[in-house]
Parts: sequence; C-alpha cells; structure tokens
Amino acid sequence: MTAPAQISRAAGKGLILPIFVFVAAAILLPWVGAGPISLSRAFHREAPDYGILVQLRITRTLLALVAGGALSLAGALFQAMLRDALATPYTLGISAGASLGAVTVIAAGWQMVWGVPATWIGALAGAFAVLILVIGGFSNRRLSAFTLLLTGIAINSVCAACIIILGGFAGMSRSFSIARWLIGSVDSTSYSSLAVLSVVVLVLATLIMAQARSWNLLAVGEQWAASRGVKVPALLRTGYIAGSVLVGGAIALTGPIGFVGLIVPHLVRSRISPDHRILLPSVFFFGGALLAGCDALGRIVLPPAEIPAGAVLALIGGPYLVWAIRQRTPPEGM
Repeated sequence: MTAPAQISRAAGKGLILPIFVFVAAAILLPWVGAGPISLSRAFHREAPDYGILVQLRITRTLLALVAGGALSLAGALFQAMLRDALATPYTLGISAGASLGAVTVIAAGWQMVWGVPATWIGALAGAFAVLILVIGGFSNRRLSAFTLLLTGIAINSVCAACIIILGGFAGMSRSFSIARWLIGSVDSTSYSSLAVLSVVVLVLATLIMAQARSWNLLAVGEQWAASRGVKVPALLRTGYIAGSVLVGGAIALTGPIGFVGLIVPHLVRSRISPDHRILLPSVFFFGGALLAGCDALGRIVLPPAEIPAGAVLALIGGPYLVWAIRQRTPPEGM
C-alpha cells in the first residue's frame, strides 16, 4: 500500500468516532428537554408535540451543531495560524467586533432591520468591520502571525471598552438584554436562517480543509512553510478571512459562545491527531456535538428555567483552561 493510501485510510478511521458522535447528537438531542415529547404524537403531527419538536428543538439542535462546528473549526484554524494551542476564535478580535456590533443595536433599541433581527445585522457588521480594518491595514505590509496576534489584542481591548460604555448608557432593561446576549445562548431559529448559515459554513469548511497540507507545514514555522512552496502571507490572509466569517456568522445567531473553539481543538490534537487532515474535520464534528450537548444539558438542569449554553460551556471550559495552562507551565527550578 502506498503512503498516500495509508494516510487516507488512517484519516478515514480517525473520523469514524467524530462523525458517529455528531450524528448521534443530531438524532437524540432534539428529544431532550424540560418536558417529554410523545414519539407517536410527533410522528402524527399532533399538537403540541409536533410543533415543539420540529419548530423548537430540531432547529435549536441543528443551530448548535452548525455553530459549534464553525467555532471549533475557527479555533483550530487560528491555532494553526498563531501556532499556539491556547488561541481561540476570540484571540484575533473578530468576536469582539461582532459583540460590539450587536451591543450597539441593542443599546440603540433596534429590534428588526430589513425583516431580520437587528442583532444579526449588528454582529455581522461588527465582524466584517474588524475584518476590513485588519486586512486593509496590512494590504501593503507583511502579514504574520505575530502582527495578527498584536492586532487582535488591541481590537479586543478597544471593543471591550466600547461595550462597557454602551452598557452604561443603555438603561436598565437594555443593559440586561446586553448582558444576556453576551452570555451566549442557542435559541430556536428559522430553517431559512439555518440553511444560509449551513451553506456558508460548508463552503468555508471545504476551503479550509482543502489546505490541510499547508496548515501542517505552517505549524512547523513560517520559514519552513515558505521553503516548501507555501505562500504564507496569502495563506494567513485566507485563513483570517475564512475564520472571521465562520465566527461572525455563528455569533450572529448564538451570541459570543466561548471555550468551544479552545477545548475541542486542544483535545483532538492531543488525543486523536495533530495532522490537520484529521484534526480539522474532527474538531468540526466534536465541536458541534459539544455545543448541542451543553445546550441540551442547560434545558434540563433547572426546569422550567434554562441555563444558556454559553454559561454551561464556561463552567466546563474555565477549569479546563486552568488545567491546560498548568500543563504548559514547567515546575519551578526547571
């Protein structure tokens, strides 16, 4: 058996578990909720079971699967660009820009724009504003992982300050709405919105995964990748644009859900494979299943109240981040 065939066979085996988990989550989690649903009533389209299953829980689960996969894939992409296992979709400032855009429209009191929720428009506008700012600022300069990291730190700081200022002037009710949106949650949405997000994510995921070899070379170093024929600035620019659109699209529908883009790539890299031909599709499937699972868990822990998926992930991701940092920190005296 040739080497490429062996690699392809190994990649196929490595994807069996992620695909199984993703499909199992899609099939089982719509049935999880504060109240039981009758299988026979739902199949016979009897109210209210059919409406709850089809219009609420299925759309909610599908949104979590797609958004979680997009955020996890963006996390793995940004970690490849920065060559840092602790990088997240929020490291480069895109999430901060999307959050600022959504907070702006909430503070202004806008509910709908062109027939769609104003927070979607605001989040996408904020994400693309940061994208244009970064790409335009480095159009005639060398784009590197170091410059992206410093730019992301600056953007995060500015956007965080603006969000605090807007929250202070928004009033009590709107400040509460801002705080709730910033937690991040998965709610039911229309199938048309899901279709648009799914198509965008599918196209970008295909583009990112098609460049798996280049991401493997970049993981060694920019000079190493360049010596092997990789156009590093163009690759970084493509990765930044694709990752930004993935993050902006997911956040527009869910709010800034954190940690899924950190936990999943780190676990897959350490437990399954660091090879991006296996890593990238695996993080997409596991990330979608993780977010959908956290959303389902939030529905049943304190019924009839619900814990936002972002809060559940924070309770899981916070301790994991501390553990990951401790693993990377050498003992004293070494």
